[in-house]
Amino acid sequence: MADRSGATGPCGRAPGPEVPGVPGAANRRWWDANADDYQLEHGDFLRDTGFVWGPEGLDEADAGLLGDVRGLRVLEVGCGAAQCARWLRTAGAHPVGVDVSFRQAQHARRLDEQTGVEVPVVTADAGALPFADAAFDVACSAYGALPFVADLDGVLREVARVLRKRGRWVFSVSHPLRWAFPDDPGPAGLVADRSYFDRTPYVEADRAGRPAYAEYHRTLGDWIRALTTAGFVVSDLVEPEWPAGNTNVWGGWSPLRGRLLPGTAIFVCERTT
Repeated sequence: MADRSGATGPCGRAPGPEVPGVPGAANRRWWDANADDYQLEHGDFLRDTGFVWGPEGLDEADAGLLGDVRGLRVLEVGCGAAQCARWLRTAGAHPVGVDVSFRQAQHARRLDEQTGVEVPVVTADAGALPFADAAFDVACSAYGALPFVADLDGVLREVARVLRKRGRWVFSVSHPLRWAFPDDPGPAGLVADRSYFDRTPYVEADRAGRPAYAEYHRTLGDWIRALTTAGFVVSDLVEPEWPAGNTNVWGGWSPLRGRLLPGTAIFVCERTT
């Protein structure tokens, strides 16, 4: 789970849509370099064994968006330290995590040892999943991989490939509406400062000026078309409301904004082809 304000180092908004996608190796280096800080800052909220869909705190144990996972083979895409996959294991599933960052996989191993709940984690790019066709019954992702890939169609095709027919695919991303607002948890974050339809990616550059990190904006329509093209049907779109007891501030997410603007979109899909 990440957001545009969570990055470090020299940064700047890309000048136009012609900015290339961040190479996989650069993306991996960025996440490897920032994995320790990410887990230190957000680990308590995510829990070592817990499935939280987003900063609002919607818990899969309550939401049940994946359905009954007992005995099912489940792939977590962009798993980070595999907190969600570890919870799935306790729910009776047979989970596997995949993440581009080797350092995140090391954190997953650390949490395996601390909790005694072990899950296999593979270091690989989401656009080239190292699994056989129809290897999984369910796939899921909580802010993992999808916001950070230029080739969304390629990743969705891969997820469809490794899912069995009628397999469920559920994932969360920043709500597309948030793109029109600055990542400010205070009053300044309530005033739109860019067009919702501006798909210019947010890009951070290294000191040599090379793209090192990116997030990509898709409108709700873009997401529906991409999912449909990849062979999915969307059965639900969940927009979690900010609960009264959540005082957490995470980048641009906050109680102030959460009462007025949706922060997370959760797509519940099924592979149809």
